[in-house]
Amino acid sequence: MLGVAVLVIAGGWWLTREDAGQRPVADAATAVDIGQGRVTGFVDAAGGYSWRGIPFAEPPVGVLRWRAPMPPAAFDAPLSALASGNACIQYKGALADFEDPDGDGVVGSEDCLYLNVHAPAGATGDGSRRPVMFWIHGGGNSVGHAGPYDGSVLATRHDVVVVATNYRLGPFGWFRHAALRDANAVDASGNFGTLDLVRALGWVRDNIAAFGGDPANVTVFGESAGGANVLSLMASPRAAGLFHRAVVQSGGLFFETTERAEHFLDDPVPGHERSSNEVIASLLVARGAAPGMEAARTALRAMAAGDVRALLHDVPAPDLMTLYADGGMGMVSAPAVFGDGAVLPPGGAAELFADVSSYNAVPVILGTNRDEVKLFMAMSPEWVDYRFGFLPRLKDPERYDRAAAYGSLGWRHDGVDSLARILHNAQGDSVFAYRFDWDEEGSILGYDLSQAMGAAHGLEIGFVFGGFDGTSAALGSIYDEDRLPERDALSASMMSYWAEFAHTGRPGRGRDGTEVPWEAWSNAAGALKTIVFDTPRDGGIRMSAEEVTLPGLKARLLADASFADQRELCETYVNLFRDEPAWDEAEYLALGDAGCEDHPAEAFPRF
Repeated sequence: MLGVAVLVIAGGWWLTREDAGQRPVADAATAVDIGQGRVTGFVDAAGGYSWRGIPFAEPPVGVLRWRAPMPPAAFDAPLSALASGNACIQYKGALADFEDPDGDGVVGSEDCLYLNVHAPAGATGDGSRRPVMFWIHGGGNSVGHAGPYDGSVLATRHDVVVVATNYRLGPFGWFRHAALRDANAVDASGNFGTLDLVRALGWVRDNIAAFGGDPANVTVFGESAGGANVLSLMASPRAAGLFHRAVVQSGGLFFETTERAEHFLDDPVPGHERSSNEVIASLLVARGAAPGMEAARTALRAMAAGDVRALLHDVPAPDLMTLYADGGMGMVSAPAVFGDGAVLPPGGAAELFADVSSYNAVPVILGTNRDEVKLFMAMSPEWVDYRFGFLPRLKDPERYDRAAAYGSLGWRHDGVDSLARILHNAQGDSVFAYRFDWDEEGSILGYDLSQAMGAAHGLEIGFVFGGFDGTSAALGSIYDEDRLPERDALSASMMSYWAEFAHTGRPGRGRDGTEVPWEAWSNAAGALKTIVFDTPRDGGIRMSAEEVTLPGLKARLLADASFADQRELCETYVNLFRDEPAWDEAEYLALGDAGCEDHPAEAFPRF
């Protein structure tokens, strides 16, 4: 039961009227004319104007599967934009809780390139041009959709236009193979989900003025994979000039190599276990064209490119999805976001963001939540027992908090502090950082969520959007009723900062000028760097000089005498420093009281 509650949190707990099953009524006051034709929306619950389910590209079906998105055709008739468009193909789960009539676990459609728009009342006719806030949902680039993210409160309260978009996911969003390539390097890139976001931004540039938005002032913001995609847009030359500010919530920059995306596992440079070649070989086995994987690899190497291409275009979407295991929450493990050299440059953050001439340098906010990884731990049998089969309790609260602290600090280093240092060197005082600390949840069935979840991954989203309705969809609200005023006050402050950043490029003192000053990141030792978001009972909103560095993390770990289990200490070292310059093989083998010779690093799973 706790797993249900956690997934509801991850999936967007500020459910919209659409999600609650109340279809809105078209209102002529919202009618606008755009390049595709006339669009009519509705008056939303916040009193503003909303439009849902506007296509921003041609459906990527048939021969357009695994091709860059094409601009949308004109409407055959005026569009009543009252409900979100289809979600993209994905596994059914809390982020895609749709009907699944055939019971195969796969929901959504390949015809899914739609977006939603929210604006203040009257925005379409007053001649003003408001900042645009362009939201990219999370979900590991394999689950989720725009529907749950209701921007109406943010738009109405702070005079902005909010756009939330879909983009292709999983193997439909990121898949590259030689048989799909032609002379078009963009099509060949395999980064179709990234290209969908670029196309949606192009739609905003061409059409958002009709909704009262300013195409010359667009803020891209997103959480988790959505935050990582914001960084991808900063890196992509295809997105140049399409946005002007960026907010990365719990993201990071992680590009797969083209070799990992394509190669067989037994190639001299091995690919991912779900590389395109491994997946096609699995498809041959599933269709009875080969008796096993070794034979399938041999057969695939001998196939003509045209035959492989025909096979890939012929396979039904659900059949393709079954070749990818559901890794939890509906997410699949597969290569995604490739440094291909055409849509995204190869390299890491240090190379990509070293010089403002080599990326889309814009004012940027980077942030994480203090207890990021608790979202994924709080439902795991590794950490939680279920008494009588349904009452969750932490097995070892001390070990739980220790593991969550190190994991979340590592996330912060990768997603905020190391990036902020690099970006500050390149673009100066237009970089801002935050940490979200709010942890005042209530209890469910006697399970203290303030400890089990704390300031977990995704919890800040409702604060940014200003909506918390719908948390009772599973087991009742996660919020302590006595602390709702403090929660709502913190949400109001965060919305104010985000909106001020969208208006001016600096969060400053918020829209009304009364908030704690949010100062820019500084690389100077001891300087204030990060704003902390919390309620007054836990210190309130405040600036902090804390910075997470790999040497600092290592010093903390080496001095930590609280580990009672040698394997846990070794695994923590591996999770923090594997593939990092801070890795020291001799130090690892001698770590702690017993060393780590009995715990080779490759034995620990990668996240």
